[in-house]
Amino acid sequence: MSKTIIVSNRLPTKVQRTDDGLTFHPSEGGLATGLGSIYRQGDNVWVGWPGLFVHDESEESFITQELHTDNMAPVFLTEDEIRDYYEGFSNSTLWPTFHYFTEFSTYVDEHWAAYVAVNEKFCKAVLAQSGPDDIIWVHDYQLLLLPELLRRARPRATIGFFLHIPFPSYELIRVLPWRTELLRGMLGADLIGFHTFGYMRHFLSAVSQQLGLPNQNGQIETPSHTVRVDAFPMGIDYERYATAAASEEAQAHTAEYRQALGDTRIILSIDRLDYTKGIPQRLRAFNELLERYPEWRGQVSLIMVVVPSRDQVAQYASLKEEVDELVGRINAQYRTISWSPVHYFYRSFPLPELAALYAMADVGLITPLRDGMNLVAKEYVASRLDHRGVLILSERAGAARELSDALIINPTDTRALAESLHEALVMPDDEQERRMRNMQALVQRYNVFAWTKLFMNQLAYTKMKQETLATANLDEAATATLLADYHAAEQRLLLLDYDGTLVPFHPDPTRAAPDQELRLLLRALTDNPQNRVVVISGRDRNTLQKWLGHLPLHFIAEHGVWLRGAESTEWELFQPLRNDWKRELRPVLEVYVARTAGSFIEEKDYSLVWHYRRADAELGPVRARELLSHLSFITANTDLQVLEGNKVLEIKNAGINKGTAAVRWLGQYEPGFMLALGDDRTDEDTFRALPPEAYTVRVGQAQHSAARFHIASPTDVRKLLRQLIV
Repeated sequence: MSKTIIVSNRLPTKVQRTDDGLTFHPSEGGLATGLGSIYRQGDNVWVGWPGLFVHDESEESFITQELHTDNMAPVFLTEDEIRDYYEGFSNSTLWPTFHYFTEFSTYVDEHWAAYVAVNEKFCKAVLAQSGPDDIIWVHDYQLLLLPELLRRARPRATIGFFLHIPFPSYELIRVLPWRTELLRGMLGADLIGFHTFGYMRHFLSAVSQQLGLPNQNGQIETPSHTVRVDAFPMGIDYERYATAAASEEAQAHTAEYRQALGDTRIILSIDRLDYTKGIPQRLRAFNELLERYPEWRGQVSLIMVVVPSRDQVAQYASLKEEVDELVGRINAQYRTISWSPVHYFYRSFPLPELAALYAMADVGLITPLRDGMNLVAKEYVASRLDHRGVLILSERAGAARELSDALIINPTDTRALAESLHEALVMPDDEQERRMRNMQALVQRYNVFAWTKLFMNQLAYTKMKQETLATANLDEAATATLLADYHAAEQRLLLLDYDGTLVPFHPDPTRAAPDQELRLLLRALTDNPQNRVVVISGRDRNTLQKWLGHLPLHFIAEHGVWLRGAESTEWELFQPLRNDWKRELRPVLEVYVARTAGSFIEEKDYSLVWHYRRADAELGPVRARELLSHLSFITANTDLQVLEGNKVLEIKNAGINKGTAAVRWLGQYEPGFMLALGDDRTDEDTFRALPPEAYTVRVGQAQHSAARFHIASPTDVRKLLRQLIV
């Protein structure tokens, strides 16, 4: 039985050193609550930092043993690592960049080195707990490199990753010097989750533009595996907050607060001290409410709870000064003997007091400038036992994609935010109740337990689909069998695609000529009289003749249109064809060249090809979809077909392909060993045409294919072919 390993920067238990020794305090965070049902089962385990620095081996051993009893495994980090990896790269580089505050981002090589080292330390800790087929769920921006590190060490493992903060536009990701490494790190996972579709879309765009990996229906094909990307909006433990709000302790607090505040209406703001939360903007909007609507003076108060966070850091210390100054200014201007406009608390509140504030607040004011989800908004909704109250929510919080019955606002539009405050305060009770009940039904249904179950189910499904559809890796054992069959056969047929198989793709196809290594390799293969080596390519015959015609190779050009034997100097048509259709269709392609910078047309004897490898990484595939649809309509009920290749669309005569040409070789030649290598959809015809015992190998993508095996790249193809020569 496989087990599940949860990995996050922090464990759900915090270890603290006191005068009485070490103490262990469980976390009350939403993630710990949601995953509690997983990591406490059987041999499952949660891996993370316990929250303190340990310099004594006996203390490490004691902590490890204590945490083990609650299915946790600690990763001990040093003060330098926390400074450089956590405070440095994670919170001074990734956090501001991912939240669109690049002016606060730092780019320090030492911080990056620490980030890499700590991710490797986490990898070792996970490997110590896991087997080859276990399920590993990695969490958040502090561990972006970990999925790839785990994939290398545990290629069969099921790996999930969830990002709990926004994923920004590619225009911000490209600013990071280490953008490629970070994206590749995330792609080690089988399933990558985000809070919203928007974050998912940004990630797919970054992968496409930075790594050149296309995606379709949220799936990315990497050289080693298929990665699925999806949106999983995180929820809260609804019943926990509803129960807390109904508790006697919370109601006692509510009565106490109400006695102190009298009949004053309450606007509630709760946030951690952070520049992403929009706290100053909130205060300015409240000030404008009092200026524009003086009737609210003495009638409404803002209770502002700010939870301390990193206030030793310059940006945070400056933010606290700004908040303190704004609160002081508003109170100095409007306060009376019996009324205070802003009640400001710079501390955290225990759950019963927090639930009491949620339950009594007429308005929940949640207006971050950027936020991955924002669970405070959902906590406010869950605590409203009277089904009243109005939630004002920033459009830039992930929760806004779900809680559409809130008043959705632009947090930087002070005037509009002040108007929303007024609208919330005068909203009729029946309207409040209608909106609140809708939001409560949603938050209750899509709670943190549903989120956990959905992600884990989708992770299992994703892995199952991979194993069902993916070709097998041509590993050492399979290669050994292939070589044994090759050497045992008296006659062998080798069908070799060119672009993407024998040579890597080049942005300019005319510059993908064979190098000296490839020419020598092909010469050695053809020198063996037992081998018949066929280059089977979509290239035109003149190019193949120019590049490889001096070698005793057999050729299939233009996907089967032209054939040439090794003993011949003449090319022959597979069958009589017409090409007068090119006059009608070339203008269509020229329109798309005009609309797509970097694309161009290649004209062959009996086909036309539209290349978009050099076009914009996002625009090219969009135009290709449009052109494919256009051409499919035009060529319907004709003897033409449109082929999709790797960054190309080709129009050619139907009924002739690499497969039909390969079958001709089988009819003339009865080899005891067959090997076919190809990298794209046009090579699938070859794979399907060969008998089951043939070694068919897809190059570059571990995806569904008619091939029996796959290998990663042209480099691996050459390595395999060199083994045939020995």
